Amino acid sequence: MKKRVLALLLAVTMVLGLASCGSAKTKKVDTSEHVKITYMFTGSKPEGAAMDRFQEMNKKLNEILTAKCNAELEFYWIGWTDYLSVYNMNIAAMDGTVDLIGTASDWLDAWPNAKNGGFLILTEDMLKTYAPKTWASVSADHWELCKYDGDIYLMPEDNYAQWTNHGFIYRFDWATKAGLTNGVHSWEDMTKYFEYVTANKKALGINVAWDSDGTQNTQMASGWVVSHSKFVPIDGICSSALWGGTKDNLYKIITPAYTDTQMMVEYAKMMKKWDEMGVWKTDVLNNTTSTNRDDYRVGLVAADQHHTQTWTDLCSKTPSNTIYNDPNAASGFFYFGEETGNVVALSITHGAMAVSAASKHPERALMVYDLLRNDPDCYRLINYGIEGISYSLDSAGYRVTPASYNPDTDNVGGATSWWWGRNDDLELKDATRNWTAIEAMYKEYDKIKIDYPYGQFVPNVDSIEGKIKNCNEVFGDYMKKISYGKYSGTAEQIVAEMQAALKQAGIEDVTAELQKQFDKLYKK
Repeated sequence: MKKRVLALLLAVTMVLGLASCGSAKTKKVDTSEHVKITYMFTGSKPEGAAMDRFQEMNKKLNEILTAKCNAELEFYWIGWTDYLSVYNMNIAAMDGTVDLIGTASDWLDAWPNAKNGGFLILTEDMLKTYAPKTWASVSADHWELCKYDGDIYLMPEDNYAQWTNHGFIYRFDWATKAGLTNGVHSWEDMTKYFEYVTANKKALGINVAWDSDGTQNTQMASGWVVSHSKFVPIDGICSSALWGGTKDNLYKIITPAYTDTQMMVEYAKMMKKWDEMGVWKTDVLNNTTSTNRDDYRVGLVAADQHHTQTWTDLCSKTPSNTIYNDPNAASGFFYFGEETGNVVALSITHGAMAVSAASKHPERALMVYDLLRNDPDCYRLINYGIEGISYSLDSAGYRVTPASYNPDTDNVGGATSWWWGRNDDLELKDATRNWTAIEAMYKEYDKIKIDYPYGQFVPNVDSIEGKIKNCNEVFGDYMKKISYGKYSGTAEQIVAEMQAALKQAGIEDVTAELQKQFDKLYKK
């Protein structure tokens, strides 16, 4: 109730001010009182010389904030140890010690905290007056996705290309030698690529095609499903992508691993083939000391399984970024869903900013956020640090590290965790990356992607939590064997066994309950 009253009082004050001035464009905001705005977020607090460098950046940032809105920014780190409970406890305290709160709908309990009164309702008048550039840059559709029970609570990070869809990173130069002159674009292509590299390990100088540590099993299975259907997984129910809709019918929940027997049988057969080819080590399920990504960087393995952002890190335009010793090397990316054009963009509230319902200066907090997100000088400081120390620009305007750069002390962006307001209009591109290849991939994604449709779905799992846990464990246990071809008998037998176990675990009951909640939330 307190949050709603405060929001309404602020809105009334603004309406009266606007009426006296005639229009929002002539509205003058009172910034006569100098205030401190505390930004709370998850991240590691810098220490020693790294803190000294951070303080240098913050001093310059506060000089700008003071000049532009008579406020300064203080940082409040929530360390990674038991971070979620500590984070939620600080929000629930409602003691007025924090103002801006970095949050997320899929990993930082944004909606539960909004529901529980921890976040302030952000009225349109508040946003238009105190965060006008942010208000104007976010579309009406995106503001809708920032609402809970009809009210806006979040400012989304919706103008930043962040692709976390998974796939296989591979050596494009080796794929051409395998006859895949246009690269790998399907699971069948990936099989052909693995056939070549496993048969030519000595000539290529690799130890194994993919030194998997055996933990990618459910991610691979999900990748197979989205590559062979229109399945759209629901995030956040459990670690496995068991439940979801389809692009043709988003709000009808299905469970492909349980119901699409033929698709899962074909997956089990292909993974058995990969195992017999020697794609991974024979003890893959016990391989807990894998250094696959580091080995990939120097050409000792032929593939890695992760998301697009990891591929961009490995997509160097020169060998100078310790990616390879081979100057002819290049990294390709086969993304899951490529065959079916099935790509779902990351939720725009995967990173978002909220204002504490107990903030003593919510209007000024909005002004500070608007500057951090949209002012070039503020943006560069909080994201990259001080130019000439933490970064420099080359003749083409790309970001490079100065000769004196020390990653242990000068990586200011790593200390600020600005994951809630990144803005592609102000980003400085890393000069070491192959932006021609990266931007071509992003354009391909943009042509086929759909926005994540379930960002406002907060499942009530009280009555089904045990069954969700059981289904997740059953699926994970079977995928360890299926995804690495380490099962006995036929593919048909192992899939039938898994599906029977999922039924016993309660997958049908969970599906029915989730469908009821979907029907209530998304009914027309």
